[in-house]
Amino acid sequence: MFIKQLYTGCLSEAAYYIDSDGEAAIIDPLRDIDAYLQLAKERNATIKYIFETHFHADFVSGHLDLSKATGAPIVYGPRTATNFPIHLAKDGETFRLGGSTIEVLHTPGHTIESTCYLVRSADGEPHAIFTGDTLFVGDVGRPDLSSGNLNKEELAGLLYDSLRSKIMPLPDNVIVYPAHGPGSSCGKNLGPNTYSTIADEKEGNYALKEQTKEEFIKAVTDGLDAPPTYFQINARINKEGYESLDEVLKLGLTSLDVPAFQQLTKDDNTIVLDTRKADLFTQGFIPGSISIGLDGRFAEWAGSLLPFDKSILLVTTPGEEKESVVRLARVGFSKIIGYLEGGFDAWQQAGKPIDMIIDVEADELAMDIPFDDNLLVVDVRREAEFADGHIKGALNLPLNDLIDPGSMANLDEHYNIYVHCGGGYRSIIAASLLKRQGIHNLRNVAGGWSKIKDQKGIEIEKENSVLN
Repeated sequence: MFIKQLYTGCLSEAAYYIDSDGEAAIIDPLRDIDAYLQLAKERNATIKYIFETHFHADFVSGHLDLSKATGAPIVYGPRTATNFPIHLAKDGETFRLGGSTIEVLHTPGHTIESTCYLVRSADGEPHAIFTGDTLFVGDVGRPDLSSGNLNKEELAGLLYDSLRSKIMPLPDNVIVYPAHGPGSSCGKNLGPNTYSTIADEKEGNYALKEQTKEEFIKAVTDGLDAPPTYFQINARINKEGYESLDEVLKLGLTSLDVPAFQQLTKDDNTIVLDTRKADLFTQGFIPGSISIGLDGRFAEWAGSLLPFDKSILLVTTPGEEKESVVRLARVGFSKIIGYLEGGFDAWQQAGKPIDMIIDVEADELAMDIPFDDNLLVVDVRREAEFADGHIKGALNLPLNDLIDPGSMANLDEHYNIYVHCGGGYRSIIAASLLKRQGIHNLRNVAGGWSKIKDQKGIEIEKENSVLN
């Protein structure tokens, strides 16, 4: 038996390829399926099954395109209802894969249809379990994303039962392969690794400690941040279906010269998205464009901040057009209508208007604070990050909140605004959004909190009430 984890860092997502004696299965595929087809070809295997652990909320699955390309059935666990053909598996049902078997374990809790898949080796012994969002390294799936009509407390109760009846009784040496790793919003605080064992999770996972159901429900529901806004959209797409990625690419990879591109920008229902690195964006960009760089958690922030009902025009580093479209498609964007041929350089060389963002170092901020009564620091980190330490008097406007123009009500042009985040990625996104709202008197603090926190002359405070 051969198992390969295919991990996508910007989404903290793990898909899996399994094969045995020339037969392969894919678990939780991403929308772009070439990697799975290529791996099967290299290993001279035929993809026989596509297993889905649940309706994913944080990305669009590749189940439909992969099934069309291979003829393999899409397998979901009990209590699943879709708008396309699937094999609706029964709890305990087994699927033969070469000399191995894959057993269905219905584990409701993260969602009502959540299902794990237990792989047994040729001798029938449990070898590995693919837990989806039911069990992570050091955490469990959040119970507030139900595809049914249960509340988070009811789902958490089901999750308690699922873990204790289906997963914890497994042998300690069984490998745990979850659908997500650190940074995912599908749990509260995932551990640093992307796989584990039953023994390690019993030892180190708070959710598997000895506790009552009531204690468990409180532990997994307390302190949940609001899920990203696009989660509900992606879950619906995965349930109802979508157009093929080839169609999205065909439209998105339309090359537009400067006049054609500029003409399309005049439509109020069109957004210009710049996917270049932040340090390039600050030096010059098309006025009104939004910066979300491919070098960070691109798809997650695009899904959280961009509207799905508007058309998107791309400005990329030449050669990164396809990657930009694919990564947008992974979180459900399909209205990408083209890219600027030649990138920003073509725009600038055509003599078109440009905008810039001024970068300043942390020491410059430290020098300006005592002498500028109109200086306002805008910290766009999450509330918990802000609470753990921030510049005294700073205004906390988490990046997620900047999709609402009302969140900027406290800002106007008479302030000298200094924007920062943790390391510099989010603050450039924030600065581009502020500029779209007509707020131009701003500077980006390069390096963000990582540089500010050790800077002499800057007074730091904490919000203990939030931390506690």
